[in-house]
Amino acid sequence: MKILITGITGLFGSYLAKEFSELGEISGLVRRSSSKRLTESLESNIHWLEGDLADIDSLEAALQGIDLVIHAAGMVSFDSKDETSLYQTNVKGTANLVNAMLLAGVKKLVHISSVAAIGRSQEHLFIDENFKWTESPLNTVYANSKYYGELEAWRGEQEGLTLLVVNPSILLGKIADDRSSTDIYHYVLEENRYYPSGNINYIDVRDAAKITKLLVEKNKWGERFILNKESIPYQKFFQIMGVEFGKKAPYKALNPFLLHLVVFFNGIFRKLGLSKSPLNKKTALISKQKTVFENKKAQDLLNFEYFSLEDTFRWAR
Repeated sequence: MKILITGITGLFGSYLAKEFSELGEISGLVRRSSSKRLTESLESNIHWLEGDLADIDSLEAALQGIDLVIHAAGMVSFDSKDETSLYQTNVKGTANLVNAMLLAGVKKLVHISSVAAIGRSQEHLFIDENFKWTESPLNTVYANSKYYGELEAWRGEQEGLTLLVVNPSILLGKIADDRSSTDIYHYVLEENRYYPSGNINYIDVRDAAKITKLLVEKNKWGERFILNKESIPYQKFFQIMGVEFGKKAPYKALNPFLLHLVVFFNGIFRKLGLSKSPLNKKTALISKQKTVFENKKAQDLLNFEYFSLEDTFRWAR
């Protein structure tokens, strides 16, 4: 089987390449400027193809002879200033890939979405694959882009593609991976004092990649699966991390007034180019929620044994 992975140089894409290399030949779609650091151990076994989601001609060329596409490329940002870029990458880019696959006659697509694309609600704390997207103050610009990008993938299924969608929560990789979802480690490494009052949904990136492969092997086409180990309080998450990293964990709850103050000053610092923190009014509101993204569907099917959080942190160091 010949497998094309978009976003192969990203965090999830690189681990998907390692897993799926057991099933077939891996081709990676990359831009000329892309760093291949995360795929160094596999680089000699990857057939590199230069292309861009914005260029349908390059996509059609890359798709020649391919049996399966794993679409892991995407942009992550919670800044409203990036709304246009998020749309171009996560929505328009997915639409271009779907259209190129239809033109090239490549049928099978694994779309890497996000739990953000399922949406959130202040009235519903437990959310599974059947939750219907609703407009909510908890939906960020990133969530909107992933939701509409996923709709393009489902549109492709209606037009002839065979589709599997996975919705991972926060992916925990290695500190050295140096990607947006691993930035959370630095909060404890820098021994910040405050923790949010809500819960965090997370999964070890190795588990997420393995589950995705198992779903393909079980031919679970036409379905979507939440990839999430559990939802636990930020306080507990940081405490376990602090023990494993040998750092003092955050020990003060972030009260509403202080959170409002932090958001206010962070907004100013971002405008001055002094901060890249994702914290804004929406992400601050999310940090107070105790939402649980249910993994029951995948677990009932696979009876999967996840890495413990302690194991993940020890590996991540």
